Formats: sequence, structure tokens, C-alpha cells
Amino acid sequence: MRAVGAILAVCSLWLFSAPAMAEKRVALVIGNSAYRNVAKLSNPANDAAAVAAMFKSAGFDTVESKLNLTVGELRKTLRDFGNRSRDADVAVVYYAGHGIELDGTNYLIPIDATLETDADVLDETLSLDRVLFAVEPAKQLRLVILDACRDNPFAKSMKRTIASRAIGRGLAKVEPSSPNTMIAFAAKAGSTASDGDSKNSPFAAALVNHLAKPGLDLRKAFGFVRDDVLKATNNAQEPFIYGSLGGNDVTLVPAASVAVPAVDQDAAMRRDYEFALQIATKPVWDSFVSKYPSGFYTDLAKAQRDKLAAEAARIEATTKAKAAQEQQARLAIEGAKAAEQAKAAEQAKATERARVAAELTKKAQEEKVAEAERLKAVALAKAAEKEAERTKAAEEARVAAEAKATAEQRAKEEKVAALATPADKSDQQGTVDLPRSLQSELRRVGCNTGAVDGNWNAAAQKSLDLFNKHSGLKLDVKIASTDALDAVKAKGSGICPLICEHGFRADGDRCTKITCRAGYEVGDDNACEKIVVKKPTGKGNEPRRKRETSERAKLDAAPEKRQRATEPASTGRPAHCGSTGASNANNYIGNIMAGNTRC
Repeated sequence: MRAVGAILAVCSLWLFSAPAMAEKRVALVIGNSAYRNVAKLSNPANDAAAVAAMFKSAGFDTVESKLNLTVGELRKTLRDFGNRSRDADVAVVYYAGHGIELDGTNYLIPIDATLETDADVLDETLSLDRVLFAVEPAKQLRLVILDACRDNPFAKSMKRTIASRAIGRGLAKVEPSSPNTMIAFAAKAGSTASDGDSKNSPFAAALVNHLAKPGLDLRKAFGFVRDDVLKATNNAQEPFIYGSLGGNDVTLVPAASVAVPAVDQDAAMRRDYEFALQIATKPVWDSFVSKYPSGFYTDLAKAQRDKLAAEAARIEATTKAKAAQEQQARLAIEGAKAAEQAKAAEQAKATERARVAAELTKKAQEEKVAEAERLKAVALAKAAEKEAERTKAAEEARVAAEAKATAEQRAKEEKVAALATPADKSDQQGTVDLPRSLQSELRRVGCNTGAVDGNWNAAAQKSLDLFNKHSGLKLDVKIASTDALDAVKAKGSGICPLICEHGFRADGDRCTKITCRAGYEVGDDNACEKIVVKKPTGKGNEPRRKRETSERAKLDAAPEKRQRATEPASTGRPAHCGSTGASNANNYIGNIMAGNTRC
């Protein structure tokens, strides 16, 4: 029953803490830095990033961060965030950038605003009321933080359509109409805020330091923010909040709840029992029993209290017996009457019996306490044994898990090594076969008309380049790579138009030989052309005349040889060798040309 009670207590604790844990919190963070028509702001983008990171670390369910929004984008972003706020408990909007106040109304300025006149404010900006409308569906807290009180450059150049129209410095004071709504300004109404000299503005830096502290009330958190900003700006900038909250603490991040284990009650009882045992008085035990009406240590406390009561009864009985004996002795000494002595003797016996009974009672209580202490020691020993077994089991499980992980890692490494070994052995063969395979695949898709010989030459490179052009890829044509082979394999047939050699024409997916009728032949453009027979001309004798002129020049240069050529036939040479004159020279040259060189 005690265990059931402990379980019910833990369940009750969990149930009461569940609503706080179940709160849904959503946040929208906007940072406008890159203004198009005025000087850019350096910090809003950095401030938005820091605040968004703060909300995420605080455990918000949704944190949406937007930078440099135009008027259309800003309007859509607020509309979408309003839809997300419908089922939220807490909704927060943070805006960093330029803002403007016109006739007592505050507006957020998107990056594409020009604001040439005061009338443009209504068309090119979004009012603060639009932001409040986006957070209004939240059930418990609606928070808007405006880091938009900077010195506004639009206000200086803006033309007023009505001279009396007010354009304030900074933002105007606001009074939220819906309950549990808070609006925080980086600087109070009518004043401007500093953008800061560091990465973040003083206001954003203070928000990050204090706003998301667990269990810290928002009003106190913004108080800390105010103190930090005043200190950082030498009291030149004072943040301000508008709106009202109830009497209970309102936190942006709930305080961390620590579940108390069921055994903590027994631990507290044991600690208090040990303290009471050191004093061991009846009032102390009464107080312990009153604090802990039931439980194992309550029974021990009652036994200790009963032991003290028995000891007190024993002491009282002993005292009475001693007094009766003294009374009996006194009467005997004084010579009292026998009746009085008998009465005193009877009283002495009665008190002695009471003393003995008290002694027995004390002894019984001591035995009861000893038994209770023994049971306590047994219970503690069993608890220690169970804890040791639990620790041992946990250690064994850890060792087994580590051993399993080590075995799995070793098996994985062995598997990788086993897979890697055959691949290493086949690297050389794959390198040899790769060009041939690529050439074959290029021929399959109609991009290779050369030989499939494994030689990655200019023709093969041209084929791969042709594949690139018709497939839209940019494969390296200088080498035959596996990437190229995989790319070609992935394509169906007919990627490239069929290219045939000279004398052949494409016929479907094959090349057929071109046949011309008689008297015609295949021309350079694979068209049948008429065969033209060229007639011989007188120019064909020109080489011979050139040779005769050359020989004649040689004879003129060698008179002795010419003289020998004119010797009579009696010398044994042919008759034509003995001829003289110009005709003889011509005959000699003719003989030489005919191959007769005996002269």
C-alpha cells in the first residue's frame, strides 16, 4: 500500500506540472538592415539572429526568422504568423529596423519604402496594430518587442501634405486594448535608441542576457534589461514597456521542475529518524509520529516511544517499592501494630510485583525494538544488495554493448577490406578494358564509327565529344573514365545521328554502300557524279625535251667525251657511235634515252 501511495504521489506531481510543460510557444523574429533608399543599418540582422537563437535555446516550439522584408513580404509574414498563433499559449514578435510615428500611430518600415511624402506611410509601411493583430489569438501571453526607435532618416526628407501633421521623434506611447499583452520599446516614447558600436545593439544584448531565464517574471526581466541599457548608454537610453499583466508571475520560459522520486519520502523519514534517535525522548518521538503517521520508520519510532514509557513505568514502580519497603522497616522499628505492619508488607509485595511487571514490560519492549532494528538492518542490506545487482547489471550491459559495437565495427572493417581486395586486383584489368568498353558503348549509341581496339586516340576522343554535344553532358574527352562509361551506358541507342564512311549512306541504324550506274562514280559529297576522261596534251613531251636539253648541256661541257663518241666504227663500237655533227649528237642522246650506253 505504501508503494501504491508513493506511485500515486509521483503521478499527482506529474499531472499538476503537465500544463506548464505543455504550453505552446511561438516566436517571429524580423531584422531589416538592407534599406534600399536610405543608409543601411548594421545591427538589425545581427540582433535578429541573436534573439532567434535565444528563443530556440529556450525551447520555443516554433521560431521563424526573417531578414530584409519588403512591404509585401512583411504583410504575408505577419498573416502566416497569425495563423500559427491560433493554437499557441505564448506568441512573441521581435522587430529590429526603422519605425516611424505619424499622428500618434506607430508603423514598421520595410526595406523597399521610399516615403517621399507623409501619405506614403499609409501605403508603404505596416502599422503596429497589424502586429498586435497577429499575436492576439495567443491564449496566455502576447508580447511585442520593438527595437525600432532609431533616428529615422525618412522623417527628415519626407514632404508633408498637411503642414500640421505630426511626425514624432522615435515611437509614440501605446496602450494595448487586449489583456495579457505587453509591448516593449528599446527607448521610451518620444526618444530614440542607439544602434550601438558593437555587433549587437545595447537593447538586443540585454534581451539575450535576461529574457529567457527560466522562472523569471517578464516585468522583472525587462527591469534588468532597462538597467543594462542605461548602464551601457550612460543613461542616454531607457527602455520602456507598455501594457499590464496580472498578479501572478508571467514567465517566458517556465521554471525547470524537478520530479521527486518516490524513495525521497523514505530517505527523509530515515534522516529524521536518525536525528530523533540521537535525542530519544518521548516528545521527540511523539513529534516524529505526528509528522510521519505511517511507514516503516514510524513503527520504529513508536517502539522507541513505548520503550521509553516502559522504562519510566519501571522506574516509578521501583521507586514505589523502595518507598514501601522503607515504610515497612520504619513501622517495624517504631513497634507499630501488627495490622499496620501487615498492611505495609502487603503494599510492599504489591509494589514489588509492579516493579517485576515493569521490568518484564521493559524487557519485552527492548526485545521488540531489537527485532525492529534487526528488520531495518535486513531491509537496508537487501536494498544495498539490489542496488549492487542493479549497478552490476548496468555495468554488464555497458560492457556487452561496447563489445557488440566493437565486434560490429570489426566486422564492418573486415567486410570493407574483403570488398576492397578484389577491386584492387581488378584495377589493372579494368584500366585495360575501359577504353574498349567505352568505344563499344559509343558505337552502340551511334557516336563511334571508328575501330573498337582499346586505343583511346583522336578518333575515340572525337566520338566522345560528339556524344557530349548530343547528350548535353560535359565529360572529359581526353581520357576514358568510368564516369563517361556509366553516362553512355545510361543512354538508349541512337543518341548521335548515324555517321557512315565515304561511299556509304545511313539506312536506318546501318550504313549501306552507295551504288552508281555505269559511267558515274561516287564523288566527295557521296553523290554520283559522271566520270570525266581527260584528253592527252602536248605537254606530255615536255619532260623528255627537258632531259634532252640537259644532256646537250653536259656534252658541251665535256668535249673529250663528245670526241670519243665520233670515232669510226672500226673501233668496235656501233656504227651510230661514229657519227659526227649535230645529228650524231642527237642520235647519241637518243641512244642514251633508249638505254643503249655502249658508246
